[in-house]
Amino acid sequence: MHTPFARLAAFALFAVTAWAVPPARAALPVVTLDVGGHKVSAEVAATEAARETGLMNRFSIAPDAGMIFVFARPGPQAFWMHNTFVPLSVAFIDRDGRILNIEDMAPQTDTTHWSLGDALYALEMRQGWFLQHGVRVGTVIKGLPKPASE
Repeated sequence: MHTPFARLAAFALFAVTAWAVPPARAALPVVTLDVGGHKVSAEVAATEAARETGLMNRFSIAPDAGMIFVFARPGPQAFWMHNTFVPLSVAFIDRDGRILNIEDMAPQTDTTHWSLGDALYALEMRQGWFLQHGVRVGTVIKGLPKPASE
């Protein structure tokens, strides 16, 4: 038999659980990139909403996985780490797939990291991934998705 107290307790448990668990993230498309001869599985953030969320609120990233941000047109791009818990490195990439610059970003900071030129893409990986794999400025990334107008 359900008493009013039992119903209230069940509702309270449901409310606390619903509040504590973040909403499910919509699955993004995934592409395989060739980054200096290394295969990377990258989620594609090609819409404004996907780019704004990026890798926020995640606590881990697989070793050879990341996120490729695709912009509608080349231009100066800036990234920060608000609500991002994993230390990341970001490679800013021009329209030809060439890395313009790579920046290391500390978790949960609002420090802005800018592209050093007009970037059409940005690839976020676990911090140090580019260095560990010998990927540097000038490396060409293959398999980049084509930008779509928004």
